[in-house]
Amino acid sequence: MEQRIERALAITPASRARERTIDITTTGARTGRPRRIEVWFYRVDGRIYLSTTPARRSWYANIVANPDFVFHLKNGVRADLPAVGTPVLDRAQREAVFSSIIADLNQPWNPAGIRQPVAPLDEWMQGSPLISVDFPEGDTE
Repeated sequence: MEQRIERALAITPASRARERTIDITTTGARTGRPRRIEVWFYRVDGRIYLSTTPARRSWYANIVANPDFVFHLKNGVRADLPAVGTPVLDRAQREAVFSSIIADLNQPWNPAGIRQPVAPLDEWMQGSPLISVDFPEGDTE
């Protein structure tokens, strides 16, 4: 993977909202049509994840039904990366990833500029989608 793309994917808790913001193009679970939406991505222990605060999300249903999607970098680096999404269902893994995301979003400096505090861990565990992202054409770790 190109160095500029690797740098764009190497976000940290100090990364600002614009650095975390991407678009994804999924295939509609019911329609089979392309669906593009803006989301944030997270990096936990060297892996890339997609998630949101607790809520049902159509992008999640689309990835569950059709795991291949496009991960569009758009801030500082423009690139359309073929990706594969895998739902994270293991309770221990979900807890570890969500704990990291919540700590990131609740940090005092709050570089992402979101309202704090974010929902507690138990709400994320019960109501937030979590997708692990792989890039078949290159390693991001």
